Amino acid sequence: MTKIYIAAIMLIAGGIAFFSMSGKDVTTYTNFADAAQSTQKVKIAGQLAKDKEMIYDPVEDPNHFSFFVRDNNGEERKVILNAAKPQDFELSEQIVITGKMKGDEFHATELLMKCPSKYKDEEIKIKEGKS
Repeated sequence: MTKIYIAAIMLIAGGIAFFSMSGKDVTTYTNFADAAQSTQKVKIAGQLAKDKEMIYDPVEDPNHFSFFVRDNNGEERKVILNAAKPQDFELSEQIVITGKMKGDEFHATELLMKCPSKYKDEEIKIKEGKS
């Protein structure tokens, strides 16, 4: 075989390996009720339950943060994140947590926040000006 054929085969094999490995992390959005039945890692979108307590003590354990999330069906569960509390966490409009249920608690491995846009007030002013 020539060097070009060997390089092409290696490139194709590398592409197949890349796509097969990246497909394993595909999780779907669900709710707490379905997550309790699943053994797989899931993603849950919801809102921070601001009326419930958030526990974070960086002196005692900087990698332990617990809070409550209300999913899109209205079910509320305690979430434990083994990471530091994100900055401006209380201002988030929506939270996406990735992880698994363990008993009545959701143990998150990842957390994404949708925070209010800093341009939101400017958009309102522009709309008001055009009326």
